[in-house]
Amino acid sequence: MTTVSPLRPASVVRWHDQAPQLEAPGARSWVARGANFVVSLTQAQAGARLERRAQPDEYMVLLVESGATIRAGAETLEAGAESVTIVPPGDSEVVLHGAGQVVRLFSHQAGDLLAAAGNAADYAQPAPDVAPLVPWPTPADGFKLRHYPLAQHTQADSNMRLFRSTNLMLNVMTPRIVARDVGKLSPHSHADFEQGSLSLRGTWVHHLRYPWVPDMKAWRDDEHPEVGSPSLTVIPPRVVHTSRNLNDGGAWLLDIFAPPRMDFSAKPGKVANEKDYPLPPQ
Repeated sequence: MTTVSPLRPASVVRWHDQAPQLEAPGARSWVARGANFVVSLTQAQAGARLERRAQPDEYMVLLVESGATIRAGAETLEAGAESVTIVPPGDSEVVLHGAGQVVRLFSHQAGDLLAAAGNAADYAQPAPDVAPLVPWPTPADGFKLRHYPLAQHTQADSNMRLFRSTNLMLNVMTPRIVARDVGKLSPHSHADFEQGSLSLRGTWVHHLRYPWVPDMKAWRDDEHPEVGSPSLTVIPPRVVHTSRNLNDGGAWLLDIFAPPRMDFSAKPGKVANEKDYPLPPQ
């Protein structure tokens, strides 16, 4: 008989009600994690320097409101606001041109940030329901800075803008201008990976339904956490979920996965930078 692990509760982190976990000159950073990834959201001032030393694997940088100079090894690029940059392993830095939010997304190999995560207690025990993060193949041209202005990857028939690296996938959805129609929600679940839903703007409700497991003592009632921005909600595998913004005037949500999703990656044209990263053997 197959053993079914109990369903874990979602990890809901309301950064808008919390003090930052990390502070440095000109930069206040909030940190939270999933089983395979960790997210740092920084409110930075002009000139703030966000450094990584001996970073073991790639990470992603989303510049929200300001451009920045990004350096990695011998490479330097000037990145504009509303862009995604994938940074190679090793030493790197992001230097802000102006004030604004910066989102950095790492795998669980960023041990210093895992330890700083405000929701670290939610992962004090292993998460056996989450498949391990096995890196995808290295690009043929090697690790290097890869830069993607969001405006160049917006599709008229989709609100999704998907980017993947060897270890992560980021969906920078287009902002919702009006409250979501409650008659057009999209409840779904994932068999063996978490979804990190990062709210940058607006007020959101994450509707969560916990399916029954054989042990009735492990059953959970449905949950409907309401969160402001910024916030991170990590939804465990097998939990049916859908999200809706309550506000008009712009609401912005990003989805995070580690490793990259094969179902999205297998669809030609679905992932904006699919030509840069080969698929693993099928």
